[in-house]
Amino acid sequence: MNNSWSFRVNNYNAINETFDVDFLKQEIGSRFPFYDMKIMDKAILFFCTLDHHQMTHQFDEIRRALSVKGYIPFLRHERGEHIIYVMKKPKKKEKSIWINIALLIGVIITTTITGSLLHIGVNDLYSLADLSTVLLPDNLINGIVFFSLPLLSILFVHEMGHYFISKKHGIQTSLPFFIPIPPILPGFNIGTFGALISSNDPMPNKKALFDVGISGPLAGFIVAIPVTIIGLITSATYIPESMIGGEELVLGNSILFSILTQLFITIPEGFYIDLNPIAFAGWIGLLITSINLLPAGQLDGGHIFRAVFGDKQKYASWIAIFIMIFTGWIFFAFLIILVIGTSHPPPLYDEGSLDIKRKILFIVAVLILIICFIPDPIMLMN
Repeated sequence: MNNSWSFRVNNYNAINETFDVDFLKQEIGSRFPFYDMKIMDKAILFFCTLDHHQMTHQFDEIRRALSVKGYIPFLRHERGEHIIYVMKKPKKKEKSIWINIALLIGVIITTTITGSLLHIGVNDLYSLADLSTVLLPDNLINGIVFFSLPLLSILFVHEMGHYFISKKHGIQTSLPFFIPIPPILPGFNIGTFGALISSNDPMPNKKALFDVGISGPLAGFIVAIPVTIIGLITSATYIPESMIGGEELVLGNSILFSILTQLFITIPEGFYIDLNPIAFAGWIGLLITSINLLPAGQLDGGHIFRAVFGDKQKYASWIAIFIMIFTGWIFFAFLIILVIGTSHPPPLYDEGSLDIKRKILFIVAVLILIICFIPDPIMLMN
């Protein structure tokens, strides 16, 4: 400790130009008595004495107080000492809410056109002899009511689950950004690549990390269930197996979708059910829920597993990737490896454990992942 004192003195004036050192000493010292302080180029370190019974609550108080002033604290246990690092928040340009609105309008248009195609009875624009038929009022009304509305309801509730829980934990976050995609893929379209929210703050602790991670999939799942049931009950068309062929696409089944099908409808032996747009929206909703619950990187499942298992979350991620490689998810497996990543960064405060309520919810999340996962989501029938 003494060897660093001269460094601290020499650099105090330089860092004091950007850091309000007195403010930081007051805020941290009022909750965590510190016995030493070290000033570095881009951070101030406080060596603290901690009360383990109040640590989570007190650190969250500090985080909220410092966040208002543009600071980010994070607590680490190193060489037998608890150290609070304080850094300046990176400056981010605020995105206009009109971007969210424009993307929402765009995704309503693309999902409505996709729903119009489904109402007509085709899967892509290339299957139409006359493209103008997709814009007929009757087709568009059916598209928005029976496909766009139920699908976007699932996605919207999912993202708002993240949004409100983030706000509850004092995490600055954006409104949802919907991702529209026109139905230009041959054979299979849903009109969107989903939605996301952008967090301006790092995750403060394990509890917040868990709550934010599970809130979206759980909220979307609750909406996807009745949408799927309504869709199944109103899907009254059955196709004989003998008519399936000519390289036709058939949707795969999850455990839950199979159970709901058996509970609410009776499919004659030797037939397939022709899902209507509502049922298809529910099928997509359950599929998106399972994708988000995969324990990889910054996916919702990555948040959840990181909160429960810490650094060992990466092993769960590799197990999931191994399973995906040997099912119909090999492309997404490599997407995780190359883009999303397998590991999850730690929260600002990475100590302590989750309570029994969250541990039970973790089991619920794993069960939802298992029963909603579709090994082969799209199958080509020859």
